[in-house]
Amino acid sequence: MAYVDLDPCLSTTPPATAADAPACDFHRAMRLALAERPHRIAPKFFYDAAGSALFDRICELPEYYPTRTELALLGRHAGEMAALIGPQADVVEFGAGSATKIRLLLSALDRPRRFVPIDISAEHLHAAARALQRDHPGLAVQPLAADFTKPFTLPAPAGPAGARRVGFFPGSSIGNFAHGEALTFLRQAAMLLRGGGLLVGVDLVKDPSVLHAAYNDAAGVTAAFNRNLLVRANHELGTDFDPAQFAHYAFYEPRLQRIEMHLVSRRAQTVRLAGEPFVLAEGETLHTENSHKFTVDGFRRLARQAGFEPGPVWCDERQHFSVHWLQAPR
Repeated sequence: MAYVDLDPCLSTTPPATAADAPACDFHRAMRLALAERPHRIAPKFFYDAAGSALFDRICELPEYYPTRTELALLGRHAGEMAALIGPQADVVEFGAGSATKIRLLLSALDRPRRFVPIDISAEHLHAAARALQRDHPGLAVQPLAADFTKPFTLPAPAGPAGARRVGFFPGSSIGNFAHGEALTFLRQAAMLLRGGGLLVGVDLVKDPSVLHAAYNDAAGVTAAFNRNLLVRANHELGTDFDPAQFAHYAFYEPRLQRIEMHLVSRRAQTVRLAGEPFVLAEGETLHTENSHKFTVDGFRRLARQAGFEPGPVWCDERQHFSVHWLQAPR
């Protein structure tokens, strides 16, 4: 008998309301991940409220160098970056999360007109926006809960239009995209930020042992973050994953210059989504994330291909991490 389900997320028609769209996106992505081989799902689905909180903990781990290295670069060079951004700018942050790093820039900027943080995790985003607004009462903070990898519309500014628009994309999140996806995102950003620019954090190629430690921390927080995807699916989609039956597995693939993160099935098992069974063999994996690493010159070539004009680059002494200024076309 053919499988039949009345779940509206399986329909080819759009969701009934905008609020239904994120849940249906997750449903469709998880079904595709379970149905196709190799099994893989986009890392954006890590970020429910619990996943966002776990990622904040990862950023504080001793093994996880990207956050503290990027914060140090922003703190040391905020004045130079602010001079490139210019006065009275509209600042748009892609994947804002807790909006921690933007604080260093806001302190250095000359009368920024407004800040638009964009994030897929609405609850986490609005909490961060409220905290930022309390600390910067004169700044217009307009959070936008959206998937910035898809078309979106910025909220209308409270004042007159025409401010210089600048993007902020920290954390080396650009590395989560495949090459073609990164190029598409950068091209879209170049159009959105036309006449302004983009400040972007980029993780660099380095000793694999440093990378291995960063994604396999001793406290197991990254493992909990990885498995939380399954917890979220059980809660939101009604799946019956047993997270304990999946092992966290992260490794560096030098030929592709990327960290791969997987969940490995510890035994043969059947998982159900909306009543439909999916069989996972022992040792089979669900590929949950890639984190590509770049050379400085390699990233500048990619940015130029997308239409940006690469500008200054700031790196730490160990050459672990970089922050790039990219001038958008006019």
